[in-house]
Amino acid sequence: MADPILIEVTRGAIVESRHRGAIVVTDAGGRRRATIGDVAQAVFPRSAVKALQALPLVESGAADRFGFGNAELALACASHNGEPRHVETAAAMLARAGQSSADLECGPQMPSAEASARELIRSGHEPTPLHNNCSGKHAGFICVCAHRGLDVKGYVEPDHPVQREITATLAAMTGTELDAAVRGVDGCSIPTYAIPLDRLAMAFARFITGEGLPRERAAAARRLAAACMAEPWMVAGTGRFCTAAMTALPGALFVKTGAEGVFCAALPDSGLGIAIKCDDGASRASEAAMAAVIVAFDGSERKEFHSASVLNRRGRKVGEIRPVAGLVQALQEGRPVS
Repeated sequence: MADPILIEVTRGAIVESRHRGAIVVTDAGGRRRATIGDVAQAVFPRSAVKALQALPLVESGAADRFGFGNAELALACASHNGEPRHVETAAAMLARAGQSSADLECGPQMPSAEASARELIRSGHEPTPLHNNCSGKHAGFICVCAHRGLDVKGYVEPDHPVQREITATLAAMTGTELDAAVRGVDGCSIPTYAIPLDRLAMAFARFITGEGLPRERAAAARRLAAACMAEPWMVAGTGRFCTAAMTALPGALFVKTGAEGVFCAALPDSGLGIAIKCDDGASRASEAAMAAVIVAFDGSERKEFHSASVLNRRGRKVGEIRPVAGLVQALQEGRPVS
């Protein structure tokens, strides 16, 4: 059975494109508050689980040893734009652990922020691994290695002690067995595991509430979530949905994008976790779907959560990216979208 249409894109009064997908909202016990589409499907969450992958950075004591505050912890959870402060913070994290950008195994990437990319080109420099959107996460991995006296080389491989610990953390948070049968390789070279969508939502409900977690892990999760909500720009950057959404709802929303149409989030006040997968992998669709969930469960009246504009080359609004009629109400009532 095909997932339902969640998002439509208009041009003038005509619907030009449609995006199908699945949405699930659960509490920390896995009880579903809203279910639309196939939420038992296993998906690669990719960057959406960076905050979960950062738990060992705090639990190990590395974050305290190297004096990391909100900015560094938020960057460890980030898919950043490669803007100067992102790059500088990742470099500083490595330096505090006695390491350098030469130890990063995420690969170089041109900054996502257009202004930063243009400045890099103007300066005649090539992008480095520090510009990679995952450099903060990788800096965190390296810091755990340094703290524990582990060999940094090969830290991205599945059998490296740091990756084994991260895999065990993801398995515990999602209540899912993770092995080679469901493993792929992420864009930044670390392992990524296909996890049922509803288990991802439950993991984020646990992350934001601490329910069902050991005391040390619950404290680490609270610290990471608080850091991201305090420093939303570090989590993404200029012009990005994650930054804009957490800035608009300070302290009331943790949200993190992943590649290929995946989005995860948590609502501190209600203790709910959210997971979304858009079938065609379109980020414009997953952002619009997440905005609809925020409206449904946070009651936000901010207009930016109700639709996004389609602009032409002159900056004129020519259409909208919006949830299909009845999606928000269906989420509120916990029923399929009609």
